[in-house]
Amino acid sequence: MKSLCLVTVGVLAMTLLIASISLLVAHVFQTVVDLQVKQGTVLKNGTETFEAWEDPPPPVYMQFYFFNVTNPLEVLQGDTPLVEEIGPYTYREYRPRVHVQFLDNGTKVSALNPKTYVFEPQKSVGDPEVDLIRTVNVPAVTAMEWTRSTPLQFATEVLLLLYQESLFTVHTVHELLWGYKDRLLSTIHLLHPEIDPVFGFFNKMNGTDDGEYVFLSGEIDYLNFSRIVEWKGKESLSWWTTETCNMINGTDGTSFHPLISKDENIYIFSSDFCRSLYLVYDSSGTVAGIPTYRFVPSAMVFANTTVNPGNAGFCVPPGNCPGTGVLNVSICKQGAPIFLSAPHFYQADQKFVEDIEGMHPKKEYHETFLDINPLTGLVLKAAKRMQINVHIRKLPEFFETGNIRTLIFPVMYINESVLIDEASASKLKHILLEASVVIGIPFVIMALGIVFGIVFIVLACRSRGIREESTEDERSPLIRTS
Repeated sequence: MKSLCLVTVGVLAMTLLIASISLLVAHVFQTVVDLQVKQGTVLKNGTETFEAWEDPPPPVYMQFYFFNVTNPLEVLQGDTPLVEEIGPYTYREYRPRVHVQFLDNGTKVSALNPKTYVFEPQKSVGDPEVDLIRTVNVPAVTAMEWTRSTPLQFATEVLLLLYQESLFTVHTVHELLWGYKDRLLSTIHLLHPEIDPVFGFFNKMNGTDDGEYVFLSGEIDYLNFSRIVEWKGKESLSWWTTETCNMINGTDGTSFHPLISKDENIYIFSSDFCRSLYLVYDSSGTVAGIPTYRFVPSAMVFANTTVNPGNAGFCVPPGNCPGTGVLNVSICKQGAPIFLSAPHFYQADQKFVEDIEGMHPKKEYHETFLDINPLTGLVLKAAKRMQINVHIRKLPEFFETGNIRTLIFPVMYINESVLIDEASASKLKHILLEASVVIGIPFVIMALGIVFGIVFIVLACRSRGIREESTEDERSPLIRTS
């Protein structure tokens, strides 16, 4: 009976150990979890995934920082501009998706994404309707660039003199953001109705959308979850000079497919940048106790054409490349000489930093990043940081430009950030706990196998010890022959 029990324990221990190792090698339970995540990450009406995509619960904040010019007269004489950063002016951003329609048997979803901004005085340094900023006079600079070497050049100069316009102007933060009626643009509007008489860096962008998007639902392939396939009814852009540069790649940056690896590139299409870009793995960390991968823009995205020849397609007109870290987007901004970069020219050519006194690029404050949970693809923390600059130069046709040097002049930058809320974090932790339990089943089986193995060894040793400890009389035969 004891031998049978011993054999049973030994066989059970061996079976459990072999089973656990087989399950670990075959990734059986990991595959089960991955399959469940894939099946659950689909834009389907009535699911939690769809509800979170349609109206994201974590609060989004948009912070605006301005560069106030403190030596405008000296700049016009050719001196180095001295700017002072003022901000933040913080707004709560609401961005629900509306007019959602399912297309092609649920494989695609179309939607508009209007954004509404509500001022948050407690998170701001001042009152945007009171605080004044001296900055580049973008309408005047744009008008001069439009009309130089054209029959309208003289008329533009007359208007600039009539309205006493100069290269720099003073307006409130509110006016610079949401718009003010400009006298010069109002006059041009009479001749060219397509020119908006109101100027503001975010004019007509509060309570409005940037066009209809068509997304893939992830029904066919989880890797295509929320990937953009159309914007404003088109499958590609038309601003740039190569097919690759005009491609619409990736998502809108708010959601990603599950099961993200460190080796892949994360693609995003941004209408603000008028292009697609990609992010690469930077580091691992945690947000609210949840594991994350941090992705940041690749240095190749805004590299000069010597480092990345593929970026030549973004040089408009062809061959007109501003340098590393700066993108000329005037072609998609009605011809206004707008250039985009990271705040304080972070990761841009050192020349841009040295041209403006007051630039202090720092990774922790000026880098765009995404902290993504690799299992679910959910964004737990993110910051989109973008600087708006104006290209200014001496135009001999217009005395308003004085002797100013050719500059990429910083006007303002934004920090659009999001952090997962407590309720969403709690739900995600519960999901990850369930996944960990399932994935940990082979280890539980292995632990049981080890326990039974120890029991087997103990019983075997005890049985052997009992046999060795028996006396000589006990081992002698019962019937003696002599």
